[in-house]
Amino acid sequence: MENDIGKLFLEKTKFHNLSASDQMKGVPSPPLEIETDPDQPRIDLPRPEFQTVSDISVKSAIENRQSIRNYSKISLTLEELSFLLWCTQGVKHIYPGSGTLRTVPSAGARHALETYLLINQVTQLNPGLYRFLAIDHTLVEINSDFQIADKITAACLGQTFVKTCAATFIWTAVPYRMNWRYSERGYRYLFLDAGHVCQNLYLSAEAIQCGVCAIGAFSDDDLNKILKCNTEKQVVIYIATVGKK
Repeated sequence: MENDIGKLFLEKTKFHNLSASDQMKGVPSPPLEIETDPDQPRIDLPRPEFQTVSDISVKSAIENRQSIRNYSKISLTLEELSFLLWCTQGVKHIYPGSGTLRTVPSAGARHALETYLLINQVTQLNPGLYRFLAIDHTLVEINSDFQIADKITAACLGQTFVKTCAATFIWTAVPYRMNWRYSERGYRYLFLDAGHVCQNLYLSAEAIQCGVCAIGAFSDDDLNKILKCNTEKQVVIYIATVGKK
């Protein structure tokens, strides 16, 4: 193709083409998490250190991992959801104002992803759209519209297992949180980080007898609109469903 955008992206994000990052210029680090209304009710999740799940080997998790689109009608427990959230974005240490160490790798510990959840069948949670606040390990409900599952399914090009699974994970990226350190090359790392997170979901799900299916086919514009993302600052980057086998 004459105008190969993919090749142009790779070329323009090579190290020798980068401009100085804001970190190099002494600009303060952006927030570690998108701010939330402090008055918005939080839903406490079972603490990771008190969770009890099956102890399976890494070898077994890797061997048994596969993409599953058909799920049983058994609900996830709130403890199981908490476990999956901790495995995919759990915060182990906070460096105030500069970064976090989590259960997944991220370039420069920037962790530019945010986790949203379409809840279909999880005990103690009403169906709806939620956001995970990783630093506090809590949830906030952001959309309780009874049609939200249908809207998100439509935005995922009609893949019905989005609303028949127990929960759908929707990851957004905040590019500046990464680009502050790495300039335009940071866009590459956003997609690498999304892969790390989703693989952790696949493997951790094996410990609670669940299956996962990653989704890359979706309408960016429709999902960004549903999540009310300011696309100058935040965009949907990856999706995955999870449910009991």
